[in-house]
Amino acid sequence: MNAQFKRGIVELCVLSELILEDMYGYKIINNISKEIDVNENTIYPILRRLTKEEYFTTYLVESDQGAPRKYYKVTEKGFNYYMELRESWDQFIGGVYEILNKGGKKNEEILKRIGDGIKNAKNE
Repeated sequence: MNAQFKRGIVELCVLSELILEDMYGYKIINNISKEIDVNENTIYPILRRLTKEEYFTTYLVESDQGAPRKYYKVTEKGFNYYMELRESWDQFIGGVYEILNKGGKKNEEILKRIGDGIKNAKNE
């Protein structure tokens, strides 16, 4: 995926995961990386920043596989922030789809126009 596309949406993806349930960092990374190419160098700074900004709280849970895991939990402030980001994203992506679909719905017309343009350029 294009890095420019990804940069702006990963934060919303992290929030979306945590809206569903409290999770520890590695699980968040695994869930998101099933759909988007991300790694811990992308996710952990977002988790730290959003925790510092009080969008998340954290707590530790003992693990059978070593050290306790730090779980992240969305706060009310975090939920409100998620809703704002989600509304902005929905508006943005809706507008993008409108623009992209203008051409996508008229493929034959566009191909003809491009073909005519190429023919005209050759004749000039």
